This record gives sequence, C-alpha cells and structure tokens, in this order.
Amino acid sequence: MKRIKYLLPITVLIFSILFSCSDDDDDGVIVIPPRERDEESLVAQDEIEEFLQTHFYNYEEFENPPLDFNYRIVFDTIAEDNASKTPLIEQVLSKEVDDIFEDGLTYKLYYLKIREGEGDEIGFTDIASLSYEGRFLTDLSLFDSSVSPIRFDLTQIIDGLQSALTEFKGATGFTENPDGTLTFDDYGIGAVFIPSGLGYFNTPPFGSSISFYSQLIFTFYPYLIEKGDQDGDGILSVFEDLDGDGLELNDDTDGDGVPNFADPDDDGDGRLTKDENENKEYVINIGDPDPEMEENEIEMYRDTDDDTGETTIYTVVFTDANNDGTPDYLDDNL
Repeated sequence: MKRIKYLLPITVLIFSILFSCSDDDDDGVIVIPPRERDEESLVAQDEIEEFLQTHFYNYEEFENPPLDFNYRIVFDTIAEDNASKTPLIEQVLSKEVDDIFEDGLTYKLYYLKIREGEGDEIGFTDIASLSYEGRFLTDLSLFDSSVSPIRFDLTQIIDGLQSALTEFKGATGFTENPDGTLTFDDYGIGAVFIPSGLGYFNTPPFGSSISFYSQLIFTFYPYLIEKGDQDGDGILSVFEDLDGDGLELNDDTDGDGVPNFADPDDDGDGRLTKDENENKEYVINIGDPDPEMEENEIEMYRDTDDDTGETTIYTVVFTDANNDGTPDYLDDNL
C-alpha cells in the first residue's frame, strides 16, 4: 500500500458571466436581474427540508454490506414498500455557512456523513481527487458524475460542496491493481444538499442542464488530498486566509481585486511574494526531535517516506526586514 503524498499545485482562477438574449432589445442582450438572495434562501431551505423528510438512503446496505456492494449512496422516496425507512432528516448533520455575496445571510447546510474517512483532513484551499455524482433535488436525475477520481481545486467549486468536503477526510492510502486502477483505503463517503445560494444561483455553467436557482445534491468519495498553493508563492493558501474566517476570497492586502491566495505579489510592491519570504525543509529520522523553528517561522506540512522512515518538514519564514511587525510580503513600505 502506498501513502498519499502532499503536492503543491498551481492553478488559475476562472470567472464567467452568463446573460440571456432577447429580440426586444436594440443590442440583442438584456441582463436578467437576480432574485433577492435572502428570499430565495427561504425557498431553498423549505425544498431541501421537504426532501429530507420524505426520502431515505440505502443505509441498510452500508450497515450490512453485501459481497458485491460498491459503497455508493442511493436515494429513494419513503413510500409503499419503503414506508418504514428512516428519513434523511434524522440522519443528516448541518452547519452554518455564510453567503459570500450578501452580508448577514447565513444558510443551514445539510450534509450526510456516512464515513468521515481516516486519511488527511480536507482544507478549504486544498486540491482533492474524488469521485462524485451530481443530482437535482427535484427528481434525483443525474446531471454530472465521474466514477474515476477527478482532481478539483476546492477554491474553484461551489461553496456548498466546498463547505461540506471540509467535514471529511481522504483515504489513508491506495493499492495499485494489475489493470492499472487504484483501490483506495478508508476514504470518506458523504453527500450534501445544496441550496441555490451556495450553488450556481442564477449563473449555472454554460451549456449545462442546471437551471437557475436549482437545489442540488452531490454524493462524493474523497481520496487524495493535496495542499494548495494556488499562486505558487511558497505560502500554502490556507495561511493566506489572514482573518481566519475560512473564506479565501476576502483577503486582498493590496486591494487590487485579486485575493492573496491567487496573487503572486500580495502587497503590490512590485516584488514577488516568493522573494519576500524564505522556504525551508528539515529532514528528521524516526525518534529525532522536531527542529527548532526560527522567529516568524511556521510549519506548513510534513511528509514521511514509507521506505526510509524519514520525515521532511516544510516551513516558511515570514521575514521582516524593517522590524515593524508586518511581514515583508505584506509590507509595501520597504
């Protein structure tokens, strides 16, 4: 079995704007005003809670797995032969998630945690390889899926799915099969019921079957978890959430409209962030004490070699040349 290693991928941000056309307008384009987000949130919550009260999942198969069980979540209506099934509303958990577009608006996000997973925790700026299914709440029809693991930058997915995944962990490792496929061990298994305000609201992906203001269900199975450094500046993106609120988009030191986690020059002084801090690596053997850190040095992550037992600790030193208490990469007054 192979352990899962951390990687430091670099990704780019993609923003899209959708619009509708009308022959009644001179230039052929009109913008459809969005619904009020607070009003729509109430509609969405009612629809989701109604679903949770009237549907169940195949919990009995998870409790006593048949030999050919694929550990996939299946939803169905509580009716007729299934009238005695336990409704989802009695099995789900929930968390409060803020709307990133409207201050003061908070959603109750319901998620189903069948198995948390025993591997690495999933952070909101991580890159996760997972298989999944996306279905409409209204009729459980499938709009997207992948049996094979797909690699997702969690800063680029809808807020509802991102927030749910952070309640899970990845696999402890994997085994390579003779046919080249991988079998993962002790991975997470879950689902999330996403209100439109934490989904696509009035901007669904171009060309998709997702309509405006759709409530969605994602089932997911996270495997590989990688630590994200989206702008390649030597600081893991989780450490660029300066206010610690778990939102990566609202930390923008230089006010240039690009959040720090995606900005290679955080303070806008013309010097790249990677040149205004210092990255270090320490290699220790089994039984060795951890290294003594410098002032303003923090550990970002560590990786252990299964063959040698050596552990490599990766750190960043936030240098402060003028000793004013502000790290150089956030200080444009140097």
